[in-house]
Amino acid sequence: MLDVDISGQVGSLDLEAKFASDGGVTSLFGQSGSGKTSLTNMIAGLITPSSGHIRVNDTTLFDAAGGVNLPVQARRIGHVFQDARLFPHLSVKSNLTYARWAGRRPGSRDLDEVVDLLGLGTLLDRKPETLSGGEKQRVAIGRALLSDPRLLIMDEPLANLDQARRNDILPYLDRLCVEVGIPILYVSHSIEEVARLSNTLVILSEGRTPAFGPVADMLARTDLGRATGRHEAGALIEGKVVQVDDVWGLTLVDIGDAVLQIPDMAAKPGDAVRLRIRARDVSLAAIPPRGLSIRNAFDAKIKSISEETGPYAEILCSVGDQLIRARITRASVADLDLFTGKTVTVLIKSVAIDRRQRGPALPLSTDVPV
Repeated sequence: MLDVDISGQVGSLDLEAKFASDGGVTSLFGQSGSGKTSLTNMIAGLITPSSGHIRVNDTTLFDAAGGVNLPVQARRIGHVFQDARLFPHLSVKSNLTYARWAGRRPGSRDLDEVVDLLGLGTLLDRKPETLSGGEKQRVAIGRALLSDPRLLIMDEPLANLDQARRNDILPYLDRLCVEVGIPILYVSHSIEEVARLSNTLVILSEGRTPAFGPVADMLARTDLGRATGRHEAGALIEGKVVQVDDVWGLTLVDIGDAVLQIPDMAAKPGDAVRLRIRARDVSLAAIPPRGLSIRNAFDAKIKSISEETGPYAEILCSVGDQLIRARITRASVADLDLFTGKTVTVLIKSVAIDRRQRGPALPLSTDVPV
């Protein structure tokens, strides 16, 4: 559990943040300058808020009214930064165990367990200068885990990596987020990373937290376009792999009331997966079309249509108990006579569901207020 309700001044930024999560991965999402680093520094104890409280599980880290302000070392927060900050003269193994040695804590996590979790077995005797950017970040994450943290803060850990290195490390983060067993605060301005890894999403904009809640619900909200970015807006869908078609290279994923066909997905029948589908990749038809190359076509009911004055409209369609988001022109809304409650055919190109946007399905919290 992570419970934050604080306010304070950092330079010219007036920061007020309030959110809570039931554990797992809480993503803090915001554009540059929104206050992400200032907020994480307050949680870590590097900056003191003027009011409010910070609690992790059963421990109060800060409470202005109660006079509680634990020092940095007593907060037991593991921090992973954009750059790995490894000691260049130490081996990977010595870097991994340094925080445990310096903190003089025996730790509850076994070294071999962390090495296996992050795939570091072949790197233990190497020096940081011989590692790739992704390998360095995996070592930095391992070092933080071995410091016996009660909370892990990952401050844009992939920001300095190119796309190829990000793709290399994301599967390790998938596994970490599922298996580590401690709350993680993941800071990012990449909606792809947020959608893939998190349970709870916190929006930070101009020093404020206008909304927070289960990540699927937050990504479906059409009123947060300015904060989340309209270009990357979309829906998060949970499903289970039911078949792999080796002849055509397609994976069939059951999402409840429909089955999606996705190309080139590294998955097997029975796997639970999470898919992000961008609103700009979704089309709607008033009647079921025929003779199309689009392989994903299924019925859905319109739940809402945004009221906007620009050329576009945001449409939310329900498929079972999940939501699909579409961005189409307002002219199309009028031509198709679309309205709330109408049944339409949702069309999604198979190639639009990129395999890099796949991650393990995580339990989504349903009782966090927005």
